[in-house]
Amino acid sequence: MKRAIPVVALTVAGLIPVWRYEPSVGGTTAATAEPATTPSADPTAASGTVVKGTTVTTDKGPVQVQVTFSGDRITAVRMLQQPNHPQTTAAVPVLVSETLKAQSADIDTVSGATITSDGYKESLQAALDAKG
Repeated sequence: MKRAIPVVALTVAGLIPVWRYEPSVGGTTAATAEPATTPSADPTAASGTVVKGTTVTTDKGPVQVQVTFSGDRITAVRMLQQPNHPQTTAAVPVLVSETLKAQSADIDTVSGATITSDGYKESLQAALDAKG
């Protein structure tokens, strides 16, 4: 009987995080009203050429990037669509920073946000291909 009380208490304490867990529902945060589904370039942008990547559908939700170029150099990357998930929110600045350093889609996957990282790289590569 002495062991039963701690076992029950620890079991309940271990199950509380499981009961409170909320999986992502695949919601998105969109910065544009009409996201592009194919790459498109906007050569009239004031700060350089702006190219949208394809919208990549992932298990966590859609991912789409917008890349700003000054000549052939990537000067900015912005997420137009991303999964509404804490790991994605933490991963985006890392992905953008790595893209600006590498100046390509050949970047490392962010640990804990593999699905979003893969979608980001695919959309980024589509934008780079559209720029030519």
